[in-house]
Amino acid sequence: MPEHSREKEPLMRLENVVKIYSLGETKVEALRGVNLKVHKGESVSIIGPSGSGKSTMLHVLGCLDIPTTGKYYLNSVDVTTLSQDELARIRAKEIGFVFQFFYLIPSLNAIENVMLPMMFDMIPAEERWARAEKLLDKVGLRRRMYHKPNELSGGERQRVAIARALSQNPSVLLADEPTGNLDSTVGREIIRLFHKLNKEEGVTLVVVTHDPGIAHYSSRVVYMKDGKIVGEEQGKNHHKALQEG
Repeated sequence: MPEHSREKEPLMRLENVVKIYSLGETKVEALRGVNLKVHKGESVSIIGPSGSGKSTMLHVLGCLDIPTTGKYYLNSVDVTTLSQDELARIRAKEIGFVFQFFYLIPSLNAIENVMLPMMFDMIPAEERWARAEKLLDKVGLRRRMYHKPNELSGGERQRVAIARALSQNPSVLLADEPTGNLDSTVGREIIRLFHKLNKEEGVTLVVVTHDPGIAHYSSRVVYMKDGKIVGEEQGKNHHKALQEG
């Protein structure tokens, strides 16, 4: 685990977070009093069975959803007090998202997909291009930057998605089952890439997965069940992942 002071304010902090969804007349308590701290530079995996609340917690961390009760602090800001416009700005500037199904634009090639978030931020075209090219080089795809998604393998598409997620220099990278649509060999290549970025670039990383083998590549593994955190431990394969990366 990267060194940090116990007294230092964490990058992300959940305090007694409860999230309740209404499905008709039925109330579903997806999170039940969750407390979590993630410090800058950490790599954390969240693991648990389907319905355990892990994706809901990631959505709260990513400001895609807000707690029903409790507090969420990101960079010492109480996210639960912000407007929808303010939350959208935080998502655009502070958080990079990587999902299972890539969500690339089919009509755009790799470098255009990576540049897309920067266009919405009015970054000049020359700077967009230079930054996107550098990011694709970082994820090992510079030679494939003119290929469209249907011309790329699943692993290559996920690498494009990772480069796109990093395009705004986010404070944290959140990944929801990022290897779920890949075979095990390619999945581990993607996980090693995540942890290489964590080690070499200092990217704070939070990964949701159902796969213990993937989870243990993180420095810390958080276990969830029935909407609660039920345990934590250090990743068993973390140092191996860094050596292989």
